Amino acid sequence: MHFNSSIDLKALDALTVLYAEDEGSVRQNGVEYLSRYFREVYEANDGAEALKIWKEKRPDIIITDIKMPKLNGLEFAAKVRLNDKKVPIIIMTAFTDKDDLLKAVELQLVKYLVKPVTSHKMQEALYLASESLLSDNTNIVFLDEESFYDLFNKTLIIAGKVIKLTRNELYFFDYLVKNRQRAVTYREIENLLWQYEGMRKDALRTLIYGLRKKISLTKPNRNFIENISGIGYKLKVY
Repeated sequence: MHFNSSIDLKALDALTVLYAEDEGSVRQNGVEYLSRYFREVYEANDGAEALKIWKEKRPDIIITDIKMPKLNGLEFAAKVRLNDKKVPIIIMTAFTDKDDLLKAVELQLVKYLVKPVTSHKMQEALYLASESLLSDNTNIVFLDEESFYDLFNKTLIIAGKVIKLTRNELYFFDYLVKNRQRAVTYREIENLLWQYEGMRKDALRTLIYGLRKKISLTKPNRNFIENISGIGYKLKVY
């Protein structure tokens, strides 16, 4: 694991981190590099030990592997969340599992990283963790009683299901969520998705139709995308 200088991680030098990993060599390597950035690194070789250390030390940030003996990473995170709703938690896993991803989103984790974790992906996760501490903002935006969007992990959950979006659908919906206090203009959408080739009206209509169809799968009248005549689109939250 190596952090380059493309992302500013200076804020980490005043923080503590708990790093939980059951593979000794991997844990040793991780602790060595994390020590260069954090004031102190606490290490644990399983979920039970991680929970004990968390109770005693209350680290600022938690990084944990998902597959560990005694208590896996998600179980450990769930126990932490019973008492602490805000501590940033980063989960690492060797493979992508939709059920695990859903649980990770529900636990409001900062990032769900699939191994091998590149230096840039870890940097992004650490940066998001430090930013969440400073801003004290949640990464979960609720859309209605059974739907929400995870800004950090770019994941849309509806009725307990992860909704798979195309590249352009994700870019568009993510932009709507980030700018949910106002209408997003047609010019902004063009610059976001079709900056070089220009935006065709039929391409935008097809994009909106596909998104609305996926969003309304479990409830026919569900629609989070409101057209503002002559301006663009706005996220409609219920």
